[in-house]
Amino acid sequence: MNENSFFSIDKLVEFGMGFAVAQQMVQMMNHTMQNMHIAGTQNPMSSLNSAPTAFFVVIDGQQAGPFSESEILQLITQKKITNETYVWHQGMKDWKKSEEVPAIVRIVAINPPPFNK
Repeated sequence: MNENSFFSIDKLVEFGMGFAVAQQMVQMMNHTMQNMHIAGTQNPMSSLNSAPTAFFVVIDGQQAGPFSESEILQLITQKKITNETYVWHQGMKDWKKSEEVPAIVRIVAINPPPFNK
C-alpha cells in the first residue's frame, strides 16, 4: 500500500484523531453557547425547553386569560384582539399594546391570514 494513500494506517489514524478533536470542540462550543447570557436577550437554546407562554389580554375592559399562542391567534382572527389591545405575559414589566409585544407580532407574522374567497 502506498504511504501517500488516503487509506494508509497513518492517514486513517490522523483522520480519526482530527475528527475526535473536532467533536470535542463542537461539544465545548455548544456548552458555551447554551450557558451564554447577553443582557436583554433570551437564549434561543433555553427558550426551546421552556414552558409555553401564557398571555393575558384586556377584552371589553376586562382582564382575560391565560391564553396559549393558538388561542391568541383565534382571538386575533375573531378581531377580539387588535393592535390596540393591551397584552401581558410573564417577564413583562407592564401591560403593552399588542403591536408593541414581540411575541404577539411573531404569532401574527408566522401564521397566514384567514382565507376569504
